[in-house]
Amino acid sequence: MKDSTMKDSRTKQRLIIFDTTLRDGEQSPGASMTQEEKIRIARLLEKMRVDVIEAGFPAASPGDFNSVQAIARLIKDSTVCGLARANAKDVARAGDALKAAASGRIHTFIATSPIHMQHKLRMTPDQVIDHAVAAIKQARGYTDDVEFSPEDAGRSELDFLCRIIEQAIKAGARTINIPDTVGYNLPAQFGRLIEKLLEKIPNSDQAVFSVHCHNDLGLAVANSLAAVTAGARQVECTVNGLGERAGNASLEEIVMAVRTRQDEFICDTNIDTTQIVPASRLVSHITGFPVQPNKAIVGANAFAHEAGIHQDGVIKARETYEIMSAEEVGWSSNRMVLGKHSGRNAFKQRLKTLGFEFSSDDKMNKAFARFKDMADKKHEIFDDDLQALVTESGNEAGNERFILVHLQAYSATDQTPSAKVVMGVDGIEVKAEETGNGAVDATFKAIEKIIESGSALQLYSVNSITSGTDAQGEVSVRLEKEGVIVNGHGADMDIIIASAKAYINALNKLYNAEIRTHPQRAQAV
Repeated sequence: MKDSTMKDSRTKQRLIIFDTTLRDGEQSPGASMTQEEKIRIARLLEKMRVDVIEAGFPAASPGDFNSVQAIARLIKDSTVCGLARANAKDVARAGDALKAAASGRIHTFIATSPIHMQHKLRMTPDQVIDHAVAAIKQARGYTDDVEFSPEDAGRSELDFLCRIIEQAIKAGARTINIPDTVGYNLPAQFGRLIEKLLEKIPNSDQAVFSVHCHNDLGLAVANSLAAVTAGARQVECTVNGLGERAGNASLEEIVMAVRTRQDEFICDTNIDTTQIVPASRLVSHITGFPVQPNKAIVGANAFAHEAGIHQDGVIKARETYEIMSAEEVGWSSNRMVLGKHSGRNAFKQRLKTLGFEFSSDDKMNKAFARFKDMADKKHEIFDDDLQALVTESGNEAGNERFILVHLQAYSATDQTPSAKVVMGVDGIEVKAEETGNGAVDATFKAIEKIIESGSALQLYSVNSITSGTDAQGEVSVRLEKEGVIVNGHGADMDIIIASAKAYINALNKLYNAEIRTHPQRAQAV
């Protein structure tokens, strides 16, 4: 096997974590993020010690270009990557977006499977190789760190893959990514593919081999780990497994599988695993994609035990039913002891421990005011309450066009539910009253009566942040209008108010939204 990274099994090798939450993850329908939201996620990924952050696809839209550029300027400890199709325009846009990066990478790709070359690209194999080589050489003019992906490698012919990868490495690509773009492969099959590529390609020792697996058959993590066992030393993944269709390989599952089973893997990541749960929650909140309770590592039930036998075992020795500790991945079983008499510094320090830092004193003061208000109403305040409180504060940007001033909702078993809403619209208070099938429906209708957005409600989701009847409710709303999809979020101990906040938050995003073209929807050349 021609993998120069292979060393004595007693020496742990580095497994590079390439996070594409901000690029591939954002391509999930409804998961589009604002620039500010992308920056928040990027900062937390940097804190997690993610090696490479794929910040976006600069040629897709001005908004994507600006987001990649902004992240490239801010992130210092992780490599910032921009995606580009194998054409001159895309590569130039990626290069320009990454100019200010402390460490920048251009990731260029072109499809290599017969079905893609024939029906999508309408190119011959030789033309595909020429485009790949030209793009890599152009990218090397901007940075020495160039990655090449033969899209749909999982369904490509082995001999052609070997040809194009050999030429890509000769042209200057130092990372070769093998994507299972449609999630078609099985673990043993995918592992053999990586082995064969490393063996057959003469210059394979001059590049790090990477994998990017989709989850269409629920095998993205299994395929990725099989590839690592076969010699791949970079895994492309996303927080919570976010991504197109059924998603991508889950970052948290990849990292903890390798970390937990060091008896099987001769490599390990540099990830600070205590940041996994905070990252999961932040991504879930921003995208509006809730994490299922039984999700590995980050699900609410991942470290919960109900069966008496399990409880007894864990009490006697945690390892009887837990193969990792909850604290290791960022869960905290400690109750939040801050109360209404707590000061700003204690509040700020606790949130810093939970992974939240404020960009301005004004934002901290708003969050602290919310905390004080909550402490007057709620008997027990948990870390989860604090995290929801801070993200809710983040929804109150000073430039929002619409704000909720007052809401009165009425519901009774023998009467039609109704809602009276007072909103601030561009600084002017406007009132409306409506009836509906329920208090939430009436509230949304009253808001629509004021705004007249003409949008369609695609998702309405309610989650209890903590336990008890005084728990905060977190509401996610997804709106669609003329192909633009946005998510809104709101949290409150009153679920009707939380719903109104979420709907208005979505409307603010809708009126500031940019239509974004994803790489897969763009015309390849």
